[in-house]
Amino acid sequence: MTIAEQLAQIKRGAEEILVEAELVQRLEAGGPLRVKAGFDPTAPDLHLGHTVLINKLRQFQEMGHEVLFLIGDFTGMIGDPTGKNVTRKPLTREDVLRNAATYEHQIYKILDPEKTTVMFNSQWMGEMSAADLIHVAAKHTVARMLERDDFSKRYAGNQPIAIHEFLYPLVQGYDSVAMKSDVELGGTDQKFNLLVGRELQKHYGQKPQVILTMPILEGLDGVQKMSKSLNNYIGINEPPEEMFGKIMSISDDLMWRYFELLSFRPLAEIGRLKREVDDGANPRDIKFQLGQEIVARFHDQAVAAAAQDAFVARFQKGVLPDEMPELILASQGGNLVIANLLKDAGLTGSTSEANRMIKQGAVRIDGERVNDRELAIAAGNTHVFQVGKRRFARVTVT
Repeated sequence: MTIAEQLAQIKRGAEEILVEAELVQRLEAGGPLRVKAGFDPTAPDLHLGHTVLINKLRQFQEMGHEVLFLIGDFTGMIGDPTGKNVTRKPLTREDVLRNAATYEHQIYKILDPEKTTVMFNSQWMGEMSAADLIHVAAKHTVARMLERDDFSKRYAGNQPIAIHEFLYPLVQGYDSVAMKSDVELGGTDQKFNLLVGRELQKHYGQKPQVILTMPILEGLDGVQKMSKSLNNYIGINEPPEEMFGKIMSISDDLMWRYFELLSFRPLAEIGRLKREVDDGANPRDIKFQLGQEIVARFHDQAVAAAAQDAFVARFQKGVLPDEMPELILASQGGNLVIANLLKDAGLTGSTSEANRMIKQGAVRIDGERVNDRELAIAAGNTHVFQVGKRRFARVTVT
């Protein structure tokens, strides 16, 4: 690939490059770049939100660059304070090791194992003495730390900030020193930490890394970031039918966001699919293509086809209308009771009617009959609700 082609591929879906001119210089210099991305093993399973970065790593691999996949087994015990308005509880060593053990297997569903170097930051941080850590801390100021949006808000609001939370961006930054990274990838919420790595590299006499930030992928609700704790995620280890069904539950607008950040299709092809929808194609059929691609990536093509067949069969081969209302309803204490949801969505005239329809077996969620009148839908979930044969709505509970 030419430099221009590489740069176009790198910029696809990216939010920001700091500094683009430096990246061009490194590409022009030739030779593989050391491209780093770090993941704290805070949970045993990766989800599609994580793969926004991993997909970009794959693109770097395809261009001939060296991918350094960092598992933050040391930083995971500190707890990343990014975006937190309270002190985050650190994980135990046992938690971190248990979760980290699953990551290597999962990432090779996307990355080429022959071109991937997996590293653990306990390799260098575990050997660092207290004096060594103080030496690193001396290269950054409290004033610079308080420039972070979450820290500054907590400080202004008289909310506690633990000293160990200041250590997190320092350790993440020092990882870049230890790994001698040329490029570091991270979500937009990681920009401050990535810049700390760039500054620390200067202090240690290294050429500062280029920073590439990627957007945060919204979860199934289309509002909040994909997160297991919010239950709005699609795990890459989920069964194919469940994965496919979740992809089909996203809104038609969110589908294009997923195509941009998760699909390996050329942008020209995605543009063609958009034009087909504009010309009258059923968005559901286009979403089928997205579901097929994602499921095949983490399982295989035959399994993906079977997942689509099962989805169609579950919805009785075309019972779903081509168009249906898409609603966002607020929960009450984190949940919305099914009868209230059906009334608020306009699918029934009252909660009494909703309960009567449930008793008659006329209510379905994603094609599955509902029998429990006490069923509560948790915030962060999106489902297709059906009452009788003709009343449908895709509802997101927030």
